[in-house]
Amino acid sequence: MHVDSVRVGLFQGPLTTPDTFASVEFNLAAIDTAAREAAASGAKILLTPEMSAIGYDIGELVSLRAEPADGPIFDSVAAIARSAGIAVVYGYAELDGGDVYNSVQVVGSAGTSLAHYRKTHLFGTLDREHFRPGETLVVGFDFEGIRCGLLICYDVEFPEAVRAHADAGTEWLIVPTGLMTPYEHIAQQVVPARAYESQMFLTYVNRCGAETDLTYCGLSCAIAPDGAELARAGGGQELLFADLAAAAIAQSRTLNTHLDDRRLDLYPDRSVTTVSKENRR
Repeated sequence: MHVDSVRVGLFQGPLTTPDTFASVEFNLAAIDTAAREAAASGAKILLTPEMSAIGYDIGELVSLRAEPADGPIFDSVAAIARSAGIAVVYGYAELDGGDVYNSVQVVGSAGTSLAHYRKTHLFGTLDREHFRPGETLVVGFDFEGIRCGLLICYDVEFPEAVRAHADAGTEWLIVPTGLMTPYEHIAQQVVPARAYESQMFLTYVNRCGAETDLTYCGLSCAIAPDGAELARAGGGQELLFADLAAAAIAQSRTLNTHLDDRRLDLYPDRSVTTVSKENRR
């Protein structure tokens, strides 16, 4: 059953510098503070960036800080969620056997795991040197009467990934990210287009500051199914809010009938058309 609306907090932080790599304890403390501020403002869920618990462009520290899905970081976030009375979405390096994944986990306000996703599309050497790709594209969970899905950063730049969520019933796509300059157009143009073409809410929460060779561009946002911008951050540390009205999903899909109007007879599911490089435009 849908509620009227859900207030969501997007934490674009903590601010990082290339000179020092923030400790896990520092990152978790920042998430704790943001969770309490978000809950005090009426938010039911706090979203944080890609690898928010450990840092992203931190070299070999990724493997040193990696831990199982139910490890100490999970315990800390679960305690934060219970204490603040808010669900928390956080990113971390997941250790499973001898493999490390770029993962995101959703912890409910009761401190239990609601969903867990491993990044499927790895970005360049930055990801490939440290992570294995996840093998499950669509991971979903129900929250406040809305069907939610998870992707991470580069994943959302593939229209097929977002459309797979739409076909699976996702109404709200949550995307923690670590978008760097000079790719601001992804946050400003591609993300709103993804929300519109697949008719869903899309919340995209980015890092800020710099780590090693990367300068993050911020620009976290919440986009409505009709492509309208509900909230937009600048470049620095920020906690912003958006109210997602469940009724807006059906309203937008009634007016914008792209999902129903697809010619699946011309491009059936799982079909792949190969075009030679010579014929590409």
